[in-house]
Parts: sequence; structure tokens; C-alpha cells
Amino acid sequence: LCTHLRHWLGRQRQLVPLDLVPAGSAEARRRFPELDPAATYAEITVVGDLGQVYQGTSAWIVCLWALAKYRSKAHWLTTPAGAPFARGTVLAAAKYRSVTAPRCGPQQA
Repeated sequence: LCTHLRHWLGRQRQLVPLDLVPAGSAEARRRFPELDPAATYAEITVVGDLGQVYQGTSAWIVCLWALAKYRSKAHWLTTPAGAPFARGTVLAAAKYRSVTAPRCGPQQA
């Protein structure tokens, strides 16, 4: 799921450039030493150009906001009507990932 979504984001027309860095990688640790790598494996994490940190539902909304085709959907997801849908989608994706795919990040021995 992580790889699929990374490739999907990379194929979209971006209004704000997304620089996708694998969670917990050496590059991520070098660029964002203040982030807890374990937390970034558990939930998507987005770091804004001014250092803002978004995780989970907020991070997905920020990613959608950066995309030309989904910016209006991102705005809707922040409204009282859209917020429950946004959270439900993130929870469903997490559940799907937990039962169908290996955990993102380094494998435990």
C-alpha cells in the first residue's frame, strides 16, 4: 500500500511539489532528525516547507491539497461534513494495510 500510494502521488499533477522520502530512511533521518522514525512507520507524516508536521488524516489531506485534481476534495475533507469521511478512509486504509501487506519500514526479526 505504501509503495502503491507513493507511485500514485508521483504520477499526479502537483500544484505544490511533493518530495517523497521513505519513512525511517537515512535520507529521512538526515533531513528530519526531529521526527521519530517509529512514528513515521505507523502513520504517514508530511513536513511542510516551513517545518510544519502533519500526521495521519491531516497528512493525507495535505497531500491531496498539493494535487491539482484533488485540491477541492482536500478542502471539503476539512469541513464538518468531510472530516468523518477523511478519518474513516484513513482508518480503513490502515486496517487494509495491517491485514494484507507487510509493515512499511524495516522488518522486525
